[in-house]
Amino acid sequence: MSTNEKAIELYERNETRKSLELFHQAVEESRDVQSLNNLAWMYLYEEEDVDRAFELIKEAVEMDPASYFPYNILGEVFIKKELWKEAEAALKKSLSIQPSKEAIKNLAAVYYKLGELELAAKYYLQAAENSNIAMYSHIKCLVDLGRTKEAKEKLDRFRIIDHDTDDHIGAIEIADLYLDLEYYVEAVRWFEKGYNVYTYSPYWIGRFAYALYKLDRISRLDEVIQEAMENTNRAIEEISQEEVSENWTQEQKNDAIDNYTKEYNYYRQLKGRILSGYVPKLEFEPHFTGGCYLFGCKRHGNPEYQGYIRQRG
Repeated sequence: MSTNEKAIELYERNETRKSLELFHQAVEESRDVQSLNNLAWMYLYEEEDVDRAFELIKEAVEMDPASYFPYNILGEVFIKKELWKEAEAALKKSLSIQPSKEAIKNLAAVYYKLGELELAAKYYLQAAENSNIAMYSHIKCLVDLGRTKEAKEKLDRFRIIDHDTDDHIGAIEIADLYLDLEYYVEAVRWFEKGYNVYTYSPYWIGRFAYALYKLDRISRLDEVIQEAMENTNRAIEEISQEEVSENWTQEQKNDAIDNYTKEYNYYRQLKGRILSGYVPKLEFEPHFTGGCYLFGCKRHGNPEYQGYIRQRG
């Protein structure tokens, strides 16, 4: 069994520290694409040491590898560093070797960050077949581009995944897009679907209240705000009665009460602000993804690196 195989076996058994030591040993034995790539992945995903991961993966890509794995890692490192143009170049290189859903999704998100909305919409659509987040993000790009008819048609066909996954988009998020498209009836319908599911927060309560205001449903607006205030008051009372401990200090308790008090004041002032012209803005951050890029990982069916280098030119 090779050092790399032993390292992955230890990693599978959640013996991360011993696994990392063996990945280091593999680099010492042979400083090649595979060993550098795998150690870089460990530093990025397990150690969260972006700079160390960058040093290692930069060395790997200088060998002009034939695999897309190192370029996906490099792209993710640049994303962590918010170097969007560099991330674009790395991910395009990855896709030129072999398309992967991770690179497509990340490139779409990078283009959104760069303000290249047409390209972001294009790549999100490529990734959207089996991804709620990618389709949602694609529609968001259409909204931003003013392609409202197309956005509305696709949003009407959107189907939410019922079970809890990392790719989940829920009712409130759907309502958000309808609200920005100024389809207030549909927005309110989706806000109501999520009303008893989502935890109260100033963000979506504010958006819901605004949609109700646009439909002149003032009594429901008052009801929603009142329920949010009562819920927040209960939270303040419960925290106030909690005893401090080693794991729940007085400072943490005070901070929690302060945060809930700010939420309460937001709800208390919300109706007046909306009547005075306040429009709660949609919050959207593009979602970045990742994957297992460990050469030799049997769980994910990753082969060992073949030891060849792609020809230049």
